[in-house]
Amino acid sequence: MRNRTLRIAAVLALAAALTGTAATASAVTPPPAAETTARIKGSAHLDYPTAGEDIQVTVDARATYTKDGPWLPVKSEGTLRLSHTMPQPDGGSRTYWADMEVDCMTKGGPNATVTGRIVAASNNPQGGGFPPDPFQDMLKDHVRLGMSFYVPGKGGGPARVGLSGAADKTLSRCMAPAPYDKVVKGGFTLKS
Repeated sequence: MRNRTLRIAAVLALAAALTGTAATASAVTPPPAAETTARIKGSAHLDYPTAGEDIQVTVDARATYTKDGPWLPVKSEGTLRLSHTMPQPDGGSRTYWADMEVDCMTKGGPNATVTGRIVAASNNPQGGGFPPDPFQDMLKDHVRLGMSFYVPGKGGGPARVGLSGAADKTLSRCMAPAPYDKVVKGGFTLKS
């Protein structure tokens, strides 16, 4: 009986030791990395040097980051529209536009960068003194565009937007020029 009691005590001691080891091991196992999100949203008209022409940018982009990689998102999504309205000789106007599917959004302080490929575009006919719709060729090639945004706090001056211009398919994800065009109407919110 005594031997049996000793064996049971030994088994219980071993179980307690293993449970304690398992508890200690789980206590030192790091928890999964916490995620944070960032978002830029809004619509604005930009300062443009040609009278009567209007450039508008509309964006709704979101990104998810981990604690271990706050500089490069693990997921980005959303849309961005660039439109350019030009007066016509008959007194009307014509709008050229392109929609992008966002593949990267980065944020740092009051700045954000958004990149993506053109997935839809206007299809204005040629004629009446107007060239072919430039966004149609860009759509066929799924050209990449990059835009940067400066969204200042109160007293930080005007918001600004930078556009990569007629970029080709080789534009890298998350890259765009500095925001240089002033926002003259509308604006953006940038949250993280």
